[in-house]
Amino acid sequence: MNSSTDDLRALATTSLKKKAAFKSYVFVWGVVSALLVVIWFLASPGALFWPGFGIAGMGLAAVFIWWDAYGPFGSITEADIDAEVERMKKKP
Repeated sequence: MNSSTDDLRALATTSLKKKAAFKSYVFVWGVVSALLVVIWFLASPGALFWPGFGIAGMGLAAVFIWWDAYGPFGSITEADIDAEVERMKKKP
């Protein structure tokens, strides 16, 4: 294999790892959220502890993890590098 193919495989591997990590995080988020709600329910609905903030915080984190895995800025391609080099050459 040549260097370009190796680089592409490395980018693909990184992308797949990020996507798998996102799916795992969503699963953990669901389990933790359910556990927090059950604890809240058993402790009594009038208790000071309310799981919404923890669930919302993990949800916000899920958005950023999704963006890292599936967003448009996930990886830099050879075309991106070439375009940046050309742009830099044009600057005085």
